[in-house]
Amino acid sequence: MLVDSHCHLNYKGLVEEQGAVLKRARDSGVTAMLNISTREREWRDIVATAEHEDDVWASIGIHPHEADAHPDIDLSKLVYEAQHERVVAIGETGLDYYYDHSDREQQKQSFRTHIHAAQETGLPIIVHTREAEDDTAEIMAKEMERQEYTGVIHCFTASEEFAHKALNLGLYISISGIVTFKNAKDLQDTASKLPNDRLLVETDAPFLAPVPHRGKTGEPAFVADTARFLADLRGQSYDELCQITSQNFYNLFHKAKP
Repeated sequence: MLVDSHCHLNYKGLVEEQGAVLKRARDSGVTAMLNISTREREWRDIVATAEHEDDVWASIGIHPHEADAHPDIDLSKLVYEAQHERVVAIGETGLDYYYDHSDREQQKQSFRTHIHAAQETGLPIIVHTREAEDDTAEIMAKEMERQEYTGVIHCFTASEEFAHKALNLGLYISISGIVTFKNAKDLQDTASKLPNDRLLVETDAPFLAPVPHRGKTGEPAFVADTARFLADLRGQSYDELCQITSQNFYNLFHKAKP
């Protein structure tokens, strides 16, 4: 078993040959993929892919880059869309102060709304954070005090301190192909210490292709390369890491079925 816990199958670079992309993933041992939405106009296609492919699941959400373009996103809409049987998560959402494509206050409001949807539906939230550790941690902690929820920090690149904060809140941490990059020493150190029961792997395809595929369009098949690197980093066998991260996926995304 091996799961790509975060990919964008309907993005340019993958959608044009989606069938071939899925076949290569399956041939690489990938048994499930979570297809992530980032803007409302994608939702129908994202869910449709999950309807047509038994090993693909879907999320519903608005990326922080898109927060300004979705000022009217409300709790009821997210909750309603999340009732679909193939939708297993809320997001991706969060804060991105690196690019600042959307107003920071609007990002915060959107993030809170998504957390409220996760709290109401019981589905996990998928969190994107970049150059926004303090505000992300503060919002997550305050909302956890208001009502418990579950979730994952996807494509983790933050500090070890932030990792501890997320873990202490009960969240999972997902490692992408960035961990294979030569300049990712701090991330490698943090990833080597993450507890087995909170670890996921992902591609974020079509982005962030791991070594030895750097420079290529990322795709779910490449999660196997990330898993092999991560297993070696952690002193585990490849099969063990695949089993651990797959089980964690189904523990977190409880609507998804193997």
